[in-house]
Amino acid sequence: MARLGIKDAFAKYGATLRNVQWSVSAWASDGSLVVSLWAHHYRKGLSGTAEYADTTARWNGPGKNEFRENVARAFADRSRVRLVVVSTVQTERIEAGEDASNIKKDFDVKDQFVGEVAEFDGENYVFRFARAPNA
Repeated sequence: MARLGIKDAFAKYGATLRNVQWSVSAWASDGSLVVSLWAHHYRKGLSGTAEYADTTARWNGPGKNEFRENVARAFADRSRVRLVVVSTVQTERIEAGEDASNIKKDFDVKDQFVGEVAEFDGENYVFRFARAPNA
């Protein structure tokens, strides 16, 4: 089976990345925010939810700025969030703040989940996802 790239993963939700080299979030045609979140930032949430928590502090560049703007808007508007999980075996490089565009990774569309931005302070964020009612 062919590996799914980030562009195709976002397209499954009807979202188009501004720049495939650095974008990690985009608005879908239905008004939901699509985000790619690192698999190793998963944690079990309350009441059977799944959470992904991290910070943008170690990022640099336009992808960080775009992500923060999109997350702030989704948090303020209580927008629906759709999930693309990105995995790598080189998590230590991610955590060290290396340019992730140079790291081998896999993308997995998780369309059975719908979420929200549960917390955002401009730098630190928590996304909370639950199984979609029709999944």
